[in-house]
Amino acid sequence: MIFSKRFVSECREYSTYTAHVAAPLFRKSFIIHGKASQGEIVLCGLGFYDLFLNGRKITKGLLAPYVSNPDHILYYDRYDIAPYLQPGENVIAIMLGDGFLNCKTHVWDFSQSVFRSAPKLAVHVAVEDEEERQEWEASDFLCRKGPVVFNDYRNGIFFDKRLEPEGWKLPGFAGDDSWHRPIPADPPRGRAKLCMAEPVVVTGELKPVKVWPGELADYAAKEDVIWALEGQPTVEQAPARTGGYIYDFGQNNTGIFRLKIKGWPGQRVDIQCAETLRDGAVYYGNMYYYPDGYAQRDIYLVGSENEEIFEPMFTCHGFRYLYVSGITREQATPDLLTYLTVSSDLTERGAFSCSDETANKIYEMARRSDISNFIYFPLDCPHREKNGWTGDANASAEHMILTMGVEKSYREWLCNLRCAQREDGKLPCIVPTDTWGYDWGSGPAWDRVLFELPYCIWKYRGETAVIEENAHAMLRYLEYIGRRRNGEGLIAVGLGDWVPVNREGGDYQAPLGFTDSVMVYDMCCKGRTMFHALGLDGHAAFAGQLGEELLAAVRSRYIDRDTMVIESACQTAQAMGLYYGIFADDEKPEAFAGLLEILKRDGEKLTSGFLGTRVLYHVLAEYGEAELAWRMITGKEFPAYGYLVEQGATTLPEQFLSDERKWSMSQNHHFLGDVVQWFMRYPGGIQVTDSTHVVIRPEFIEGLNDVKASHCLPAGEVAVSWKRENGRICLAVDCPDGVVCQVETGKWKDIVDLER
Repeated sequence: MIFSKRFVSECREYSTYTAHVAAPLFRKSFIIHGKASQGEIVLCGLGFYDLFLNGRKITKGLLAPYVSNPDHILYYDRYDIAPYLQPGENVIAIMLGDGFLNCKTHVWDFSQSVFRSAPKLAVHVAVEDEEERQEWEASDFLCRKGPVVFNDYRNGIFFDKRLEPEGWKLPGFAGDDSWHRPIPADPPRGRAKLCMAEPVVVTGELKPVKVWPGELADYAAKEDVIWALEGQPTVEQAPARTGGYIYDFGQNNTGIFRLKIKGWPGQRVDIQCAETLRDGAVYYGNMYYYPDGYAQRDIYLVGSENEEIFEPMFTCHGFRYLYVSGITREQATPDLLTYLTVSSDLTERGAFSCSDETANKIYEMARRSDISNFIYFPLDCPHREKNGWTGDANASAEHMILTMGVEKSYREWLCNLRCAQREDGKLPCIVPTDTWGYDWGSGPAWDRVLFELPYCIWKYRGETAVIEENAHAMLRYLEYIGRRRNGEGLIAVGLGDWVPVNREGGDYQAPLGFTDSVMVYDMCCKGRTMFHALGLDGHAAFAGQLGEELLAAVRSRYIDRDTMVIESACQTAQAMGLYYGIFADDEKPEAFAGLLEILKRDGEKLTSGFLGTRVLYHVLAEYGEAELAWRMITGKEFPAYGYLVEQGATTLPEQFLSDERKWSMSQNHHFLGDVVQWFMRYPGGIQVTDSTHVVIRPEFIEGLNDVKASHCLPAGEVAVSWKRENGRICLAVDCPDGVVCQVETGKWKDIVDLER
């Protein structure tokens, strides 16, 4: 396998909002004598590429290559093409998009990235047949501009079918003088790496549940976005707000659409994607980081009078609704559009169901949020940002690994996180990034992901290689954050308990010095354990000492010894204190009583942000109040998860809000999704100690008649089910060979019949 770093481009100009440059096409024709014995393509197409051989699309996934900062890691893919080669003429065809190489977004400084450039290609092709071995590089291809007149990963694609050379991907294509040799391009500075993460694939198809004539709601981009533009966007006009048709696919998700249309040459089909309806109109106001005309908008210009099929490339969207203009009433049928759901190609590894339909819908809602936000790595949302926020990934690490085979993708993303770590140990809050995110948005609750991902992979999959890969980075971070302590020995940097219920994002109740210091204490505990597992005694000693000092400082500063309540007397602080071991064993009963008093004061309604919500329900169940946690989760009044079900949500929102602010927030976030783990751990009873040990300890919730839960460990599937029959509980446990399984029935032991 040969990786060539000799990059080429079709031209030097790159596309902007104010000056569109069409995506290039590359083509190479060659002759095979008889049967090919070998054939290989090693390809790095930046930003995204589509690869065809003799007209057949063979691209590894929908968004290849891996989304990364190419000055950190330069991802490439390898293809075995021997099975697809034919005697005679063969054609390799490549279409290049902008991808992450040319993100136009102003908000996170991507528009100022030093690596921003025109799409570029590096390729090495080797084929061998009965007569000869042939090799080519990108400079041996011909190229020209193609039918994709605008494309952006976070925005959409404008495709003019009339501009696509007919047959250009097939043998026998004559071409014309518009095809020319490419020009040399500067290679990115990153180290070349074969991508090991699962590809992004189509996971399902949805048909519209309803189609009707409708309207597009008003849209307003943030003023700073408009100010950042040089002149006005080049798109001919914003979408027509009336005269279109609304397609409802029944659930919020991530994906693209398939347009199947028989129209006329030049017919312009305009498709606006959105998560919600507002006052009956398709509302995309929560896309406010982009100029109108670009925010999740795709345009297709029909090329002929024949039936045509179009699927957007180089992008994906988060949506439930499509607003379609430019079509006739006769064309506006349910068969016009199909929703192709998209995610990383991850194996299912866990499941939960029960007799309570609200709980089932909550579980499904959270799982859909997880899956639809996993595009190579956990995104914060699939519509507006598509950023790898470290805090979001940190909050969701454990529940995701319980239900999905994410370890390879986690490890690949951790490579990028380590590359983004500065010499002093500091981490950014989004990965990949260029230079943004080191001075806003980060902090221990975000940075903890560097410890949490390796720990979860080790705990659930038994892999120590991930600890070895990240040990030095973890130590550097602990050294860095230890230097950030204030005069009280505490840490208060970055963000804390983000997006509390019905508050502004940063208006959290728990003191930042408390939540940050507790997060670092947890990193020290996990780091020390992982370092000991590798025999890194010096690393472990450092982590242990820093952790002890932080614990002492937190206990001294924040615990009221008379009440055992943490300063601020809020749900987040008290629950975190209990969950992360801030209280001593003899203090915990009084501290838990303090938490119950706080909840009573709050009307047993959630008030926390994402840090508190992540642990509150676990603490309640561990201290004997699983029934209260169940009511708070499944209740139908705001802000319970059951309330979201009642409101028709199909994914988890960014925040629990009950006023007008809810329209501006994302409707598809995963960082409030740890309720998945709660369902599996307590009603389901599956508590994984490590990859070879599991405790089965169900909470037989009143009103539940039956429960099923499962998780696949490396040795096989652990399955638990229980049901009520004639005043007794029938509990069935199935555990694979090689796994130590401990069953505990607690206070219910006299009415439980165990079947193993």
